[in-house]
Amino acid sequence: MNIAATPDKPALPEVEPATAALAETESSHELTNRERFLRACKCREVDRPPVWLMRQAGRALPEYRALKERYSFLELVQTPELATEVTLQPIRRFDFDAAILFSDILVVAEALGQRYRFSDGGGISMEFLLETRDDVGRLQPNAVTERLQYVSRALKLIRAALGKRTALLGFAGSPWTLANYMIEGGGVREYTKAKALLYDDRALFDRLLGTLTRAVSEFLQLQIEAGVEAVQVFDSLGGSLSEGSFGAGSGQWLKRVVEAVGGRVPVIVFSRGAHGNWPDLVDTGAAVLGIDWNINLAKLSRALPKHVAVQGNLDPFVLKTTPQVVAAETNRLLRGMRGRPGHIFNLGHGVPPEAKIENLEALVRTVHAWPRGAAEPEAIS
Repeated sequence: MNIAATPDKPALPEVEPATAALAETESSHELTNRERFLRACKCREVDRPPVWLMRQAGRALPEYRALKERYSFLELVQTPELATEVTLQPIRRFDFDAAILFSDILVVAEALGQRYRFSDGGGISMEFLLETRDDVGRLQPNAVTERLQYVSRALKLIRAALGKRTALLGFAGSPWTLANYMIEGGGVREYTKAKALLYDDRALFDRLLGTLTRAVSEFLQLQIEAGVEAVQVFDSLGGSLSEGSFGAGSGQWLKRVVEAVGGRVPVIVFSRGAHGNWPDLVDTGAAVLGIDWNINLAKLSRALPKHVAVQGNLDPFVLKTTPQVVAAETNRLLRGMRGRPGHIFNLGHGVPPEAKIENLEALVRTVHAWPRGAAEPEAIS
């Protein structure tokens, strides 16, 4: 499965099983990482909260940065062997309970015919923007599954490498979040044009969001067929909608995506900043709600239905501080969630590029040392 070598890009090594470096710890776990994660998604009791991190693949890892010196971001995303390697890197290093596919939410836009690239300054540039009714008509929903087969190939490689030890997560952007990027592009300080479309031309808005909902649903189905055991929908711009407009702008479309998955795997919905819309988010039918760091997780979890699991919500900023701070904040969250089934430990957003390896290690060790119902472990020094 080696990629052909070129003078500036030597061939990759064969994909190694993700369990190779972790085999010695297998016997110490009552549950496998995979079992722990999937039980937590269903609000069943576990020995400790499972842990994985948004944007755990890439960014802060030196092994990822080494690959980035040889390959572009899009090459890493679109080459199955490379996407597999990046996905497995944090599993080998940190023994997370779940691996998440290394990809990008805009692969759906590209599969619809709206290509994108990263500019020299690091921003996202779309080949064209959805500025008119005719632009929306240029989208090609019938081609999505065929154009995203490289994702299916990557997931099959990852699933084989993970074995039965670690859960595999797929993901997609929400229809609302994709619409914002596709209408305005990347690097926008405040997204407003999708919201304007919602109020000014509801028929066109619903047509666009319907197309995106179909595309996202088919993409998630493709991932499930390829072996993912749960999926996350990133509604990263959900918080830009008011309490009164969230249902029409995002909530109803999220619900249709969850319905399309049909219970085949648990669905995690992460709607960043949507703090006034918990009834809408519960109504989506998601098994798990991802929670950002700007709300008290323990208090919110007590207000949510007991069958809905929660994921979060450590402030990503603490990964830039010290291991002592990370351990203390991690313990604080674990303490608050003690006894609440269905807690998946995660950040309130993605791993920042400036995160320190020793802080990521402190986070993982602290969660791994947290036994259900036992005394709080000491902070890691």
